[in-house]
Amino acid sequence: MLVLDVHWMSERGITFGYQTDINGLEEENKFLRESVANLERELEKFKRPPLILCEIRDVMGGQAIVRLPNGNEFMVEVSEQCKKLSPRDTVLAEQKNLTVVKKLDSVRKFEADKFIIIEKPTISWKSVGGLAHQEREIKEVIELPLTKPALFKKIGIEPPKGILLYGPPGTGKTLLAKAVAASTKSTFIEVVGSELVQKFIGEGAKLVKEIFQIARERAPSIIFIDEIDAIASVRVDVGTSGEREVQRTFMQLLAEIDGFDPLDNVKIIGCTNRKDILDPAIVRPGRLDRLIHVDLPGEEARSEIFSIHAKKMKKGRLNKKKLIRAMEGFSGAEIKAVVTEAGYFAIRENRTQVKQEDFLEAIEKVKQEVSTEGQDYLKMFG
Repeated sequence: MLVLDVHWMSERGITFGYQTDINGLEEENKFLRESVANLERELEKFKRPPLILCEIRDVMGGQAIVRLPNGNEFMVEVSEQCKKLSPRDTVLAEQKNLTVVKKLDSVRKFEADKFIIIEKPTISWKSVGGLAHQEREIKEVIELPLTKPALFKKIGIEPPKGILLYGPPGTGKTLLAKAVAASTKSTFIEVVGSELVQKFIGEGAKLVKEIFQIARERAPSIIFIDEIDAIASVRVDVGTSGEREVQRTFMQLLAEIDGFDPLDNVKIIGCTNRKDILDPAIVRPGRLDRLIHVDLPGEEARSEIFSIHAKKMKKGRLNKKKLIRAMEGFSGAEIKAVVTEAGYFAIRENRTQVKQEDFLEAIEKVKQEVSTEGQDYLKMFG
């Protein structure tokens, strides 16, 4: 019978696989211990009660007045680790007794951030075509008070707080607003009126208040309210809760407009396709009292708009007058669509030069699309 002397074999460098197995088991055991520790930490998180987000309204000695998200206010204690508090700070508090336990040092966030677009436009006045009259008016009302406020004080007049741009869709109302924001180096805050109408009571009014607060903090700024008729239409007998919410939002908008000086670095531009349904309160003197009509472009304006959009194109010999006449009744947006479609026709044939036929074909295509959209609209609302 063969008897192995393990000690003798180990002295001569002969080992068994069981040593390797022990090392592997130790590594696996270490990994499992770490996994268990991680799971225990995660379990502690699940057991820990959640903290509630509050706003500091005032600080009095070792106590603070906090405002909860539902609007209720309480006098609460402040933990030793959270003593340096100021009004409007955002803090975390225990849910049971509302003791303040932590101050959030992140930048204050607004609920309105979800509903607005904030940008610094780079569109120059050279990109705006066929709107010379509207351009002059918007410069007088928006640009001059922001760039030369001292001039108005010397003359002794107060400029309008805002303007209303009205007219058919696609005529350049948003383009005008962005161009004046760029020329004055203002923050451009764009909001759609229908987004302000919230299903929760008081939410729309709260959003309006926050939008104006953001505008003041980022001044000089321009608040551009598209589809303003969604909240500023003629008031009717208040019936449903939804109608009451619209009225509250509208009243808050009027209050915010009335609440700042005409020479503040905040201007308002309202935009609508339905001026006829607006409440007279929004366009009375002292509010959006400068009304600027942005209509469909005439022949000269269409030519100017076409030249702007087709400037970078490689074009063949064109009968420009024929093209401009063929686009009668087109808006600025539709003229831009014609130029884009003409470029696609050239690309499909692997050409780098756009011909007269491409533009004519593009005009017919855009006409058909506009006609189809009109028929669909009549089917839905006619």
